[in-house]
Amino acid sequence: MALGVVIFTLTPPLARAAPIRLLVLGDSLSAGYGLAAPDGFENRLAEALRAKGRDVRIVDGAVSGDTSAGGRARLDWALGDGADAAILELGANDGLRGSEPAQMEANLAAILDSLAAKKIPVLLTGMYAPPNLGPEYEAEFRAVFDKLGQRPGILYDPFFLQGVAGDPALNQPDHLHPNPEGVHRVVAHILPMVEKLLAEVH
Repeated sequence: MALGVVIFTLTPPLARAAPIRLLVLGDSLSAGYGLAAPDGFENRLAEALRAKGRDVRIVDGAVSGDTSAGGRARLDWALGDGADAAILELGANDGLRGSEPAQMEANLAAILDSLAAKKIPVLLTGMYAPPNLGPEYEAEFRAVFDKLGQRPGILYDPFFLQGVAGDPALNQPDHLHPNPEGVHRVVAHILPMVEKLLAEVH
């Protein structure tokens, strides 16, 4: 009586064929205003992700001077080549212009709705208003991000410039935009959240 031997071969799941496309929809803070291209946020984030073994292509949707309204208007254009995940970094210029927080909320909510409809996971990163506009405005402005950050399925980083804003050693002479070391701190701060975001891409 012959004994048959059955050999089972475990086949590992196929690796993703293409890099994850990560849209950065933002303003000058993510566009790298005042910096050489290698020192900008998008490039430094891509480098940090590569160092973690992540195959990611940054989709540049950052425009200096942009507001939440501008980001809303150009979202479809920014998604022209598609995206698998998105970082939403807008609001600083709304604050600098003293825009109505309710209008900013409507714009950011519309962007989040559009991305959700396309099943694109999002990391929303928040911003503080300039203190010269008064505590009432500052509280209303802040509440917009805290409210939107509670939406189901949204990853939320409360402050993009955490540990960098207000430190002369980490900012350019305009006191608004991070210098290369400041960008390094921003990337180090946000990287764990970005890794969580990428884990949601299937």
